[in-house]
Amino acid sequence: MATELRTRDQIPARYKWNLTNLYADEAAWEAEIARVRAMLPETRAFEGHLAEGPAVIARWLEHLQELVLLTGKIHIYAHSSHAVDTSDQAAAALNARAMSLAAQVMGAIAFAEPEMLAIGPDTLKTWARDDAELADYAQYFDQLARRAEHVRSPEVETLLGELQDPFRTANSIHGVLADADLVFRPASAGPGQPDLPVVQGTYTEMETDPDREIRRTAYQSYADGHLAVKNTMATCMACGIKHDVFMARARRYDSSLEAAVSENYVPVQAFHNVIDTFKKNLPVWHRYWDVRRRALRLDALQPYDLQAPLTDAKPQVSYEQAVEWILEGLAPLGEAYLDVARDGLLNRNWVDVYANKGKHAGAFSTGAKGTDPMILMSFADDLFSLSTLAHELGHSMHSYLSWANQPIVYSEYTIFVAEVASNCNQALVRSHLLNKLTDRAHQIGLIEEAMANYYRYFFLMPTLARFELEVHERVERGEPLTADRMIDLMANLFSEGYGGQVEMDHDRVGITWAEFHTHLYYNFYVYQYTTGIAAAHALAQRLTSADAGAVEDYLAFLKAGNSLYPLDALKKAGVDMLSPEPIQIAFDDMAALVERLDALLNTD
Repeated sequence: MATELRTRDQIPARYKWNLTNLYADEAAWEAEIARVRAMLPETRAFEGHLAEGPAVIARWLEHLQELVLLTGKIHIYAHSSHAVDTSDQAAAALNARAMSLAAQVMGAIAFAEPEMLAIGPDTLKTWARDDAELADYAQYFDQLARRAEHVRSPEVETLLGELQDPFRTANSIHGVLADADLVFRPASAGPGQPDLPVVQGTYTEMETDPDREIRRTAYQSYADGHLAVKNTMATCMACGIKHDVFMARARRYDSSLEAAVSENYVPVQAFHNVIDTFKKNLPVWHRYWDVRRRALRLDALQPYDLQAPLTDAKPQVSYEQAVEWILEGLAPLGEAYLDVARDGLLNRNWVDVYANKGKHAGAFSTGAKGTDPMILMSFADDLFSLSTLAHELGHSMHSYLSWANQPIVYSEYTIFVAEVASNCNQALVRSHLLNKLTDRAHQIGLIEEAMANYYRYFFLMPTLARFELEVHERVERGEPLTADRMIDLMANLFSEGYGGQVEMDHDRVGITWAEFHTHLYYNFYVYQYTTGIAAAHALAQRLTSADAGAVEDYLAFLKAGNSLYPLDALKKAGVDMLSPEPIQIAFDDMAALVERLDALLNTD
């Protein structure tokens, strides 16, 4: 493990985003901002005129799509510049300006949907049927009709749009505090050993280090860093949750949960199905903790042992080798899919590969119609990084195919389906490598990676979803949210999940909510990781079977974007997510992996 994290300029160019793919330079970005601002008077000029007929609506929608396209690209450039080095104040200023511009645009366009609803959904559908220029908007008008009772007057919608910029402040403060300003104690392998820097970009690697002292000191340092600012982070979190509650009430929903799932045209039962199935399967996790404890020959399993390597041999995988194996694993998806993925990974700098000082924590895929997909991660030359790359590539290819095949009005897919393609990629690649790499070290390593993925999506995320539901309901009841109350709640939920098989470190386990500052500011987002991985495993199974039409159905799902409702799109791909069956299938797969791992380790 490196003892000192590299600075941004020490990373070779082939492993970094090339932002000139977006704009030649900052001056070109500034010119685009000026262009958007110059469009806003024309935007506002449409107000009060949309009811004049289908021709006006058609011109409005054409104007709106151009405005959204330009604003999205502006945002991606600024956000990406900031994400690679959050300590760069000039990049932070760009990001702030882009967010402010987006809020202005949202405020300027907010009149439109209330005006269209005033025309009447039936009239809009008739226009879409009878006017060729509006034919492509039939699904959009239907979506609008479904939201009708929750769209407010033009004046209120304008205000709600303009409020988004200040409402994001809590999220921004939490993120900057975590990514740029938190200072963590170094980790250590013991007396006489060099200090090891703990930062967002290296912590994930330390969680899987074979040296237990490194894991322990890194875990304690990371948790203690967040605990040191728990009150500030709790204030930010409370503000974010109050924002969710405020917006739900402003739009006349009965709860924040209903508001969140309704945005994706999904019933509330989909959320509760995840929680109920998760609680039912907690014994599978308790079994896994026992296998892991015995494999590590420990009297007691600690929270920092949950991702410890189970053998001394930790397979190393370079970025280039990872790309090769990923492309092999995705072969069932066809040459056209592979050609685009290969070009993005190796030639077009889709991936910002390695950690550097100030880089945003974790991994994500970003971009917008009119840009390439862009993946940020901190590749650590191991199977876990390979899996993360496969995951983010799934997001990127989903976006690429949606952008390429849909007009901008349908070019983004809903959050409910966002984790399907990413996890399907992982499942396909993992299955391929379990067949290809038959030595014991790789077999155990691949199962460990699978269990780490399940740990995140089938343990952490449902636990965070339970936390999220409770804190939102507390705010809805008028109860206060404090750091200590949230720590107690989080610790109690983890204790249930540990089932007595993992020692509790109450405050350090309880501060976990503060370590997910990206996820928990997206109203009831995290449960969809669980639905996503469940759907993904069902689809991966179909893709590798002899099921005729499986690949075509799956690619049609990726290309559909938001032109279909999410449950309908998934049914088209071959899975019904209103049934608990896909979630249970994934838990059954996980249980089989636990038994296979136990046999490999010969822990009895």
